[in-house]
Amino acid sequence: MELGVIIVVVVALAFDYTNGFHDAANSIATVVSTRVLSPRSAVAWAAFFNFVAFLVFGTHVASTIAKDVVLQDVLTIGVIFSGLIGAIGWNLITFWLGLPTSSSHALVGGIAGAAVARFGGHVLVEEGLRKIGVFIVLSPLIGLALGLILTLVIFRLFHRVHRVEALNKGFRRAQLISAAAFSLGHGANDAQKTMGVILAVLIASGHVAKDGGVPLWVVLAAHTAIGLGTLSGGWRIVKTMGSKITRLQPVGGFAAETAAAVTLFFTSANGIPVSTTHTITGAIVGVGSARRLTAVRWGVAGRVVWAWVITIPGAFVIAATCSLIVKAFA
Repeated sequence: MELGVIIVVVVALAFDYTNGFHDAANSIATVVSTRVLSPRSAVAWAAFFNFVAFLVFGTHVASTIAKDVVLQDVLTIGVIFSGLIGAIGWNLITFWLGLPTSSSHALVGGIAGAAVARFGGHVLVEEGLRKIGVFIVLSPLIGLALGLILTLVIFRLFHRVHRVEALNKGFRRAQLISAAAFSLGHGANDAQKTMGVILAVLIASGHVAKDGGVPLWVVLAAHTAIGLGTLSGGWRIVKTMGSKITRLQPVGGFAAETAAAVTLFFTSANGIPVSTTHTITGAIVGVGSARRLTAVRWGVAGRVVWAWVITIPGAFVIAATCSLIVKAFA
């Protein structure tokens, strides 16, 4: 492989690593805040299921990222490198601020910004971006609805259990399963985005045919990187996700994780790159709303939503700036 290709692959895996520690909160915040697992045990649990996700799901999301954001012909090594820098830069900024934003949408914004700065707006693939845009809205709403419904169903089924402590005790073990399921969905959807970027590099450099699939070494490398990132934890964001939006008990944690996992399983199977952050946040809000609307700290939730809104533009600007610099020195 050429040196340029190797550098971009390494940067892509670095993005995957930042995705892991930035989005570790998605996988572990609920199970840590309910004290079902210690932080160290939780990240190890999540990292394991992040890694084994490739055994369960295909690589449909990877193909969407590689082929449906911008025209394949403009995905040069410089564009992809700049897009990754935009996504990594945005991840680090929002991690420092403790904001649970979407690494997925940072990547989409980064790739789009780098390509547009170099070639103009006509290189954007409208159909692919429309699908991604629709699920920016739908994924948190689906998570919210499922979290709300599941919580109400659980309360209805166990209404004879008058002691909340007894109910929560029963759901502590169940939450291990729901946390594993959500981490599996997280690994399936998020690691595939890095696979998609590396696939785009390999196609652009002629190492893989335009209609080729993702090589096995790329699959293993991407899942390893996101797993190691999750092992690093994302403690600033864990605090926001696990306690600032609403206070969770094991029952609520189980409902939120299960609702988010179902959403991620569906979208991953259909090749739709969604935000695990949006999905689990929506589910947490749904769980809180099932008790009472005042159980949700809407001010914090609103701050999170604003961070979502500016994610694609923020990563777009960083990547576009980097792309122009790379072009000037290339």
